[in-house]
Amino acid sequence: MPPDPSSVRVAGPWAHRDVHANGIRLHVAEAGSGPLVLLLHGFAQFWWTWRHQLPALADAGYRAVAVDLRGYGDSDKPPRGYDAWTLAGDVAGLVRSLGEPRAHLVGHGWGGLLSWSVAALHPRVVRSVTAIGAPHPLVLRYQVRRTALRGRSRNQAVALGHVFRAQVPVLPERWLVRERGSVVETMIRSWSGPRWQTTPDFVESVSRCRDAALVPGAAHCSMEYYRWAIRSQLRSEGRRYTEAMSKPLTTPLQQLYGADDPLILKRTRDASPGGERHDIPAAGHFPHEETPDSVNTLLTDFLARN
Repeated sequence: MPPDPSSVRVAGPWAHRDVHANGIRLHVAEAGSGPLVLLLHGFAQFWWTWRHQLPALADAGYRAVAVDLRGYGDSDKPPRGYDAWTLAGDVAGLVRSLGEPRAHLVGHGWGGLLSWSVAALHPRVVRSVTAIGAPHPLVLRYQVRRTALRGRSRNQAVALGHVFRAQVPVLPERWLVRERGSVVETMIRSWSGPRWQTTPDFVESVSRCRDAALVPGAAHCSMEYYRWAIRSQLRSEGRRYTEAMSKPLTTPLQQLYGADDPLILKRTRDASPGGERHDIPAAGHFPHEETPDSVNTLLTDFLARN
């Protein structure tokens, strides 16, 4: 029996509620009061990835809200809307539905790419952007393209091989949920640093992510993000997105990367423009989970200045 979507509402020093934005229902976990900080998770995860940041931000005087993105966790899973335009509209609408004119955006992986997009497409609702493990979307695309035909075992196209595997129908969804989500654990383990993998926190994190991937519809919806990212490059909406993202970002920006991130290679990190940049030692693709104290310090320092 697959888990009920409400099973992702893990109890803790936060409150769970539903918020309607951009025509769908989004589940959020919220803690604290003050300026709004909106936390956006990445692929094969859900709001729980921010469990270390929610109380830290609340203690620092912020209203921290972690959302299950469209198609994930206990949020709605409509058949369409996994393009950057609609997803950015979800975030902008969520800010307004939370009763705020603007928010600091903090995103990891896909959530980080989405934060870049919201800042470009809806700049009025964004106070600042902190992108974790997420270079500028056009830089990432360029690095993938330029290395795709080189045939070397270590390049950006190879590092993101799962993006290309997601393009075929049906099979990627079956792959993601087989053996009760063991593939999710395999991916998180291969993308993270060895220190975190020896901790009880890692065991709990992968267990919850495996269960969340089994929520009906979540596997398909998560793959739709990747399908749009590739297929849009051949469509007019992709060209419009490129034009919009080509404009210089005026929002305060911070980029955080695990120094040992195997997904976003150093050449790509170095090419991503703008703002402050920090490489976090002894961390892989999930520094906010692997080294939460370091990330929380950098995050709260940055927010206090912006």
